[in-house]
Amino acid sequence: MAAGELRVYPDAQALAYEAAAQIAALLSEAIAARKSATLALSGGSTPHLTYTLLAAHFSERVDWQRVQIFWGDERCVPPDHPESNYRMAYETLLTQVSIPEANIHRMQGELPPDEAALAYEQELRAVFGEAAIPRFDLILLGLGDNGHVASLFPGTAAIEEHTRWVVAHYIESLESWRLTFTPPLLNAAATALFLVSGSRKGRRLKQVREGPYRPQRLPAQIVAPTDGKLLWLVDAQAAQA
Repeated sequence: MAAGELRVYPDAQALAYEAAAQIAALLSEAIAARKSATLALSGGSTPHLTYTLLAAHFSERVDWQRVQIFWGDERCVPPDHPESNYRMAYETLLTQVSIPEANIHRMQGELPPDEAALAYEQELRAVFGEAAIPRFDLILLGLGDNGHVASLFPGTAAIEEHTRWVVAHYIESLESWRLTFTPPLLNAAATALFLVSGSRKGRRLKQVREGPYRPQRLPAQIVAPTDGKLLWLVDAQAAQA
C-alpha cells in the first residue's frame, strides 16, 4: 500500500479551492492528450464546496463537452433525494457548466440495488469500450470517520471483490443499501485524489497512511493505483493528528 503524496492547506476553504484547481488541470491535461477525459465524483461536504468553486472559478479551463462524468458510489435513493450524491453534484457543478446530458452517467439508485450495480457496469463498458478495466483520468474520494472509502465500509465483503467493477451491498451500521466502485476499479485510476478536512478525520488519516495494512478495518488503505498517482489533499486540522 503506497502512502501517496500529501499536500496540506490552511483550512477547508483553501483545500477546496486547490482541489478545484487540481481537478480542472487534470481534466485539461487528459483532454489535451486524448481529446477526452473521465471523472468519477464523490459525495460529502468537502466535495460540495470543491464543486461550487470549480464551477465558479475554473469551469472555463475545461472543455466540458469532452468530459464523461461518473460517480464512485451512491446511496440507493432516487436522484432527487436529499442524500443523493448525484443530486449534490448536479446542483453545485453540472448545472453550472456546459456539459451534455449524455456525458453524465449517474448510478440509478432508485432501481433494485443489484440491478443498479449491473446496469452501471454496462454503462462503464459502453463508454470505455473493450478495455480490460476502465482507467479513469481522475477518481475523487473521501475518507470516512471509520476509515471507509467510496462505499467500501469496514468488515464488508466488497473490500475483497476482485472481479466486479461495481457492487451493491447492505451496510448494517447505516441500515441502508449502497452502490460502490470496487478495489480493482479504484486502483486502475490514473489519479486517485482524496479530499480530507476537519480534526475528526485526523486520527483516521494518520492510521490509513502510516499504520499497519488492515484494509478490513481501514478500507481506504486499499486505494493504491497500480499505474497511477495517489494524492491526499488535506487541511491543517486533519493533518495535525
